[in-house]
Amino acid sequence: MSPARAATWRGAGDEREAEALDAYSRTVVAVAERVLRSVASVEVTRRRGRGGNRPAGSGSAVVLSADGLLVTSAHVVGDAAGGTAELADGRRAEITVIGADRLSDLAVLRVAADGLVPAELGDADRLRVGQLVVAVGSPLGFAGSVSAGVVSALGRSLLGRTARTARLVEDVIQTDAALHPGSSGGALADSAGRVVGINTAVVGPFIGQGLGLAVPVNAATRAVVATLVRDGRVRRAYLGVAGGARRLTPAEAAATGRATGAEAVEITSVVAGGPAAAGGVQPGDVVVAVGREPVDRVGDLQRLMVGERIGRRSAVVVLRDGRPLDLTVVPSELEE
Repeated sequence: MSPARAATWRGAGDEREAEALDAYSRTVVAVAERVLRSVASVEVTRRRGRGGNRPAGSGSAVVLSADGLLVTSAHVVGDAAGGTAELADGRRAEITVIGADRLSDLAVLRVAADGLVPAELGDADRLRVGQLVVAVGSPLGFAGSVSAGVVSALGRSLLGRTARTARLVEDVIQTDAALHPGSSGGALADSAGRVVGINTAVVGPFIGQGLGLAVPVNAATRAVVATLVRDGRVRRAYLGVAGGARRLTPAEAAATGRATGAEAVEITSVVAGGPAAAGGVQPGDVVVAVGREPVDRVGDLQRLMVGERIGRRSAVVVLRDGRPLDLTVVPSELEE
């Protein structure tokens, strides 16, 4: 290739690279401009007797409604009842905690201000690995910070824990968009500026670097937020089992009308005296359905244990020795 043609080729390559960078930059800028106005910096406080209030934690929050509802991470709130928020327009206002659910790591706040700009919520169930995402929050106290990256993985699990109970938060989003302490409760948005996740955790430095997690915004978490707004807490049904997903054999799939290669939840332990034990569930049983809903993994079993099932008879279909067996279980209320 002649020097002139080589120079032309390099010039065309540089131009294409510049165009690609401009397109990427334009997307990130557009998302930032749209989402920044809907993200607040929050500081929660705990009452300290006669000494007044003392700081109990800080993080970020996403605006849900123009009249002052915000969503954040439950671990940002802790056991605090209030605090202050710095809004995108510079106003500072008092916040109260409407409700927190540590088992999903979500909390709802109300800020004493109006005229807020609600974020548009998306659907994390439609995300794809490699998709561009933008994180907006207040890492290390620097309000209005933006970082960009991709969806590194989907379907991760995050352990939600209370003093007495532990539960996996399912379908957590993994991203390499930079997250730091203080990012928790902030927004993870897609390229259209729709909030698809609430940033919740940073992995590292002893486990990994450049790895962040976000609770997905989907039908399940929308229901959690709606329940917190309405009731201030989330009631969950309790079976008293532990287990894990396993693939059904062809014979098991045929016996239950499931597709070849389908999964279900194999029970590894049953709490003595618990609802599942009282209903006849045994270790080694494979749960394939609760009511008319199929169970493919532990997350499905958790999702189906909603407050409406507490104290009510629920049909549970299990496989025992390869044969379907219909059981009836009456879940109790999960105590936190």
